[in-house]
Amino acid sequence: MLVDTGAWYALADRSDRHHGRARRFYREEAPKGRLITTDLIVSEGWSLIAAHLGRTAALTFWETLRVARIPILPLEAVDLESAWRIMQAFPDQTFSFTDCTSFALMERIGVDEAFAFDSQFLVYRFGSRRNQAFQRWPM
Repeated sequence: MLVDTGAWYALADRSDRHHGRARRFYREEAPKGRLITTDLIVSEGWSLIAAHLGRTAALTFWETLRVARIPILPLEAVDLESAWRIMQAFPDQTFSFTDCTSFALMERIGVDEAFAFDSQFLVYRFGSRRNQAFQRWPM
């Protein structure tokens, strides 16, 4: 299950409206060893947390990844090319660069679940006929 930037931020910020749900879900799922993230999500998460909560909170975020041994998958050239095609295929959506690279990597490695709070994971469709959807948690 891919952990998106918004989920990492909700875990870090006690004032975030999703904080409680994020904590409960993370505590339930992290011990199962199913969580992954990407290098770009870590970079975006670090920047967001540092900008809003400070460097100490950003260091805690990074430490959490290390202690929990959350795999941080690197994006590959093929993911960037796929992300470009995704962006072009959905001109009416506001998918970010990170969203598109996440979708591309998820498709490539066969992950169809995301720990996320934004609607992009519900809107995006993949597969040969673009008729498959990701599952977003927590519900």
